[in-house]
Amino acid sequence: MSKAEISKMKQKPPLVPLGALIGRELRNEKVEKRTVKYGQTALAKKGEDYFLIKPDCQRVVDNQSTSFSVFAIFDGHNGISAAIFAKENLLKNVLSAIPEGLGGEEWLQALPRALVAGFVKTDIEFRQGGEKSGTTVTFVVIDGWTVTVASVGDSRCILDTQGGVVSLLTGNHRLEENAEERERVTASGGEVGRLNVGGNEVGPLRCWPGGLCLSRSIGDTDVGEFIVPVPHVKQVKLSSAGGRLIIASDGIWDALSSDQAAQSCRGLPADLAAKLVVKEALRSRGLKDDTTCLVVDIIPYDHPVLPPTPKKKHTLLNSLFFGKRSENSMNKGSSKLSAVGAVEELFEEGSAMLAERLGKDFPLNSNSGLFKCAICQVDQQPGDGLSVNSGPFFSPGSKPWEGPFLCATCRKKKDAMEGKRPSKPAITA
Repeated sequence: MSKAEISKMKQKPPLVPLGALIGRELRNEKVEKRTVKYGQTALAKKGEDYFLIKPDCQRVVDNQSTSFSVFAIFDGHNGISAAIFAKENLLKNVLSAIPEGLGGEEWLQALPRALVAGFVKTDIEFRQGGEKSGTTVTFVVIDGWTVTVASVGDSRCILDTQGGVVSLLTGNHRLEENAEERERVTASGGEVGRLNVGGNEVGPLRCWPGGLCLSRSIGDTDVGEFIVPVPHVKQVKLSSAGGRLIIASDGIWDALSSDQAAQSCRGLPADLAAKLVVKEALRSRGLKDDTTCLVVDIIPYDHPVLPPTPKKKHTLLNSLFFGKRSENSMNKGSSKLSAVGAVEELFEEGSAMLAERLGKDFPLNSNSGLFKCAICQVDQQPGDGLSVNSGPFFSPGSKPWEGPFLCATCRKKKDAMEGKRPSKPAITA
């Protein structure tokens, strides 16, 4: 590609004044339609990275107004079976946990809880096959201008807004870097420590048994149940100026910071941007691990590309564009507009406790007289379901269908994750 072509791509499209945009949204006027453009690049070292790209999903078949997109990366370890299984089953399990007939806003409010249920159900189903591999997951759902990200492990999704502010949308479940997760693992019966080689401790912190460097994943059947599949979930809404997502496995993030990845590809189309991020990571560190990168641009319908690199900003803009959440924030259901309206944070929760992620109220189905298990969606007689009725109340939108009832299998899984009893999967032939 010539310099003239790249320069043409970086030409700045016309922008809506920010004040006019905020005023339009506050008056509930219709904002510009958006489109999603994406690019993907992958280089294999061990061949354990997989990705999912589904840009044209629909909540209601043949209804374009219900369209949404899904992008995901699965970074496998100890084999590829968990990554493949999650790629093939996770989206189906998430959607099955959302009640039918919900409108757009209700659907988005239900999505964080459904992501938790879908991740845990996928883990339970995978373990029943007796495979021992595991996988990290970064799972992104884009509906209109709203982005919802669920993650376990150390892959990452960042958001680069038009203002040049880079925000992290995923949790970090590396034991070395997360003291809260180390405490949870040890409280649930695991041990955390480094490899002992000749009396010397070497390498990153790991959990034992198993020696995994992560505290959350899907799979890892041979590791203790304290390695949980409960995802960190964050949901934000962009202004109609749009933004860029960079979703990548740790092969990228071990080489580049979030800012470096964003800066390396600003102003270029998504397909070229993904190539440049991978190229920059290789230049920095070489090919040490599987390296996969998805770049997703959420932009106004008639814009060919996101705006080019902004002028250098004062660091205070970080707090203005994307307010910092307190570590123990329990304001899960609120929608608070940031100071300049670039990003609206709708939801964030990272607790590993299912009682804090599934709500409390779960009404009886008036048609069947049955409850549904909040995770696997299996119908339960009122006397058969076991209530998840502990911990602080939580609901992204105070929805009465969000439930605390689990079937016996899912209840055993919950108890095992919390260190209350061992849970060995029933292996099916």
